[in-house]
Amino acid sequence: MNNRTLYNEILIEHNMHPFHKHDLEDANLVLEGVNPSCGDDIWLKLKVVDDVIVDGAFQGNGCAISQASADMMLDLIIGKKKEEALRLSDLFLQMIKGEITKEQMEELEEASSLQDIAHMPARVKCAVLGWHTMEEMLKDEK
Repeated sequence: MNNRTLYNEILIEHNMHPFHKHDLEDANLVLEGVNPSCGDDIWLKLKVVDDVIVDGAFQGNGCAISQASADMMLDLIIGKKKEEALRLSDLFLQMIKGEITKEQMEELEEASSLQDIAHMPARVKCAVLGWHTMEEMLKDEK
């Protein structure tokens, strides 16, 4: 299966059936992320206990890339310490810039399917919306 096919399948699955797109009433961290250039808008909600992200969800509207990327991000960071989530976010952003090793790419699991977004400059902001929102949320909490 080539990368483009895998990208399409993963993107479609996370967009059509996002596991983490719902309300999270007991979230203790909530932040809105907006991409003013296209109108994508998400509310990221995390429940953090003893420095570990124990649950997370998002709500909002946007293109398939922004919604799928946020869902993949939550798959990856739930169960991780905040510092690990920030490190994974940094890896994701490095991947988008094309500055990542194959070993680092594997750490991103399904989110690595978005690596070709780097070749679509207009879509980069869509892909990083959830990641930037999570970074801002966790860094502001410190």
